Amino acid sequence: MEAPAISEAAAPGAPFPRCLAIVPAFQERDAIAQVIADIRAHSPVDIVVIDDGSGDGTAAEAVRAGARVITLPFNLGIGSAVQTGYMAAQEGDFDVAIQVDGDGQHPAAEIGKLVTALGESGADIAIGSRFVGERHYRPTFARRVGIAVFARVVSAICGTRITDSTSGFRAGNRRAIALFAAAYPHDYPEVEAVIIAHRAGLRIVEVPVQMRTRQAGRSSITPVRSAYYMLKVLLAVAMLMLRRPVKLPEGS
Repeated sequence: MEAPAISEAAAPGAPFPRCLAIVPAFQERDAIAQVIADIRAHSPVDIVVIDDGSGDGTAAEAVRAGARVITLPFNLGIGSAVQTGYMAAQEGDFDVAIQVDGDGQHPAAEIGKLVTALGESGADIAIGSRFVGERHYRPTFARRVGIAVFARVVSAICGTRITDSTSGFRAGNRRAIALFAAAYPHDYPEVEAVIIAHRAGLRIVEVPVQMRTRQAGRSSITPVRSAYYMLKVLLAVAMLMLRRPVKLPEGS
């Protein structure tokens, strides 16, 4: 079932925009209920879980936790799942869409920072960065190298400092919703999405946030896979830069 739209105030006298939390999930049965509960406890937002063809009962757990669930016919990948969420945000006429991972790494208590940053800065996208402000996040060496390389590449392309282009914890306004509902990268979405947004004329800001380690399951990323992933992403970015920029849909 779908939670009703909530219009509580983010602060006294300030209306909280209509927000949709997009939670892409694949094989997250053990974490998804807590993720939904965490969002409900901290943020006046609607929630849609995009079940990316899980075979472990993730969708059933999400429904029991009270979230709306969209189940993809089979595992299409994180990019397709997130784009489905943006399409739901557009169809529901939401003001803001917030990406929240289904593994519990993104504390819902930090969602307000992203939404506030959109309003205060006038930006179209707010990225939750683990490397701005106090740094409590300690990635492995392989991850640290990859994140640093992507930060340099994306910052050079965008002409502004981006410290955490791999962060999947981000919020976007109606312009971002329209763009990503129409065109969202499927293979390596976090890094490519930042570049697509920049080339479409969207303004991006980073917001310092704290993140947790995954709350259940185990990451499949090893040092070898990290190196392979880094090379594949850099190749994808190079190919992206050879294509024409994606334009915002008319009326956005």
